[in-house]
Amino acid sequence: MQAAVILKLIGQFVMLFSVTLLPPVVIDLIYQEGAAHNFFYSYLFLLGVGFLLYFPVRNKKSDLRLRDGFVVAVLFWLVLGVAGALPFYTYEEMDISLVDALFESISGLTTTGATVLVGLDNLPHSILFYRQELQWLGGMGIIVLAVAVMPMLGVGGMQLYKTETPGPIKDNKLTPRIAETAKALWYIYLGLTVTCALAYWLAGMTFFDAVAHSFSTVSNGGFSTHDGSVNYFDNWLIEWVAIVFMLLGGINFALHFTVVRTKSLWPYLRDSEFRFYAAMLIVVFLLSTYVLYTQSILHDFPLAFREAIFQTVSITTTSGFVTTDYSTWPVFIPVLLIFSSFIGGCAGSTGGGIKVIRILLLIKQGQREVMRLIHPSAKVTVKIGKQPVKDSVIDAVWGFFAAYVALFTLMMLILMFTGLDQVTAFSAVAATMNNLGPGLGEVSANYASLSDFNKLLLCFSMLLGRLEIFTLLVLFMPAFWRK
Repeated sequence: MQAAVILKLIGQFVMLFSVTLLPPVVIDLIYQEGAAHNFFYSYLFLLGVGFLLYFPVRNKKSDLRLRDGFVVAVLFWLVLGVAGALPFYTYEEMDISLVDALFESISGLTTTGATVLVGLDNLPHSILFYRQELQWLGGMGIIVLAVAVMPMLGVGGMQLYKTETPGPIKDNKLTPRIAETAKALWYIYLGLTVTCALAYWLAGMTFFDAVAHSFSTVSNGGFSTHDGSVNYFDNWLIEWVAIVFMLLGGINFALHFTVVRTKSLWPYLRDSEFRFYAAMLIVVFLLSTYVLYTQSILHDFPLAFREAIFQTVSITTTSGFVTTDYSTWPVFIPVLLIFSSFIGGCAGSTGGGIKVIRILLLIKQGQREVMRLIHPSAKVTVKIGKQPVKDSVIDAVWGFFAAYVALFTLMMLILMFTGLDQVTAFSAVAATMNNLGPGLGEVSANYASLSDFNKLLLCFSMLLGRLEIFTLLVLFMPAFWRK
């Protein structure tokens, strides 16, 4: 383990992250709400801490090994989760505990969107902007950003990139150099964000709300600047803008890159994962609309259509925006939506969940086993599109799924042991592990009522989901630390 090099990188990350506290300073100076000093002092503190970590080992140079990449990735999320909590905790008007501040920070950075805050409409614009900014930075991943903009991370960048990016197949690069790949992803991400902000603005949002919501829409985060979320605006144009960009955020950004490069939409239609993603959304939407309309919940079909499509896209892509309290709908729909969030977005997207490609591979592997029973001597190959998939990838997907189920069950049982009812415990773990945000039961609105222990456990659940389990879990294996 190269401790000096790891310390150097963490110091650089903290210094880089400290710069993100300056935009809220500017926001507060514009609105004159008295929170600028809180962010500026936090900026100076984090800049100093990062410099103290970096300076003693600034001359250490060595290639990162894959094992070092895992340590850096996990430390990055832990350290920045704590660093991100600083402005929340030190702002006296909010009067929240350290655990609540940590929960809000990690929820933002992991794009979960679960919150412990109430009264958002009364908070300073700088605090609201900062929450949205955390989600935007976490959406594409700050490690990917660092690989893109910090040349000193060019060495060993692939190790960091592979531990950070979601999905079972991580060896494909869009460009020959990994730094150029990271830049390409961030250009697409930035372009979608700017376009989304302009669309929100034209649809009727204020400029501040448009920018803030574009951050949490493209990142599939779900934080809002209002307690009523998107329902605050009661504007169908705004809802359609959100639907479009939540969908785009849930698609593999490498696929977006291919579409931009080829100037053709055919790569979408030829991609097996995208077709499965679209089909799943259509099925969930049609079932939700049918139940809402036929069970006389919403007598107006256009309204049933509008509510069903928004909640379907928001929950399935793990964004977590809401236009209504869907937990009060016929129980079939909330449970269907929560289960759809287990599938989540595509690999390489900002969506959470198990990922569409893994579910597709599990289905195809199941089909292969059935074919083997029928034709024991046949050699059946699992393919995505026309490309055969290595057995090692399928084994990794099965391992991920097994670990996911085991950890999900364990955390749910722990929450129930602490006194939470089954619905709340199930949905809280699902919402945090899938980086979704809103759950059912006690956590349908926010997580403020949970105990500190439960909040910390759910912070761990968010990190598991964001780091796709194994990146975090591998650090608990004794073999990992053996030389």
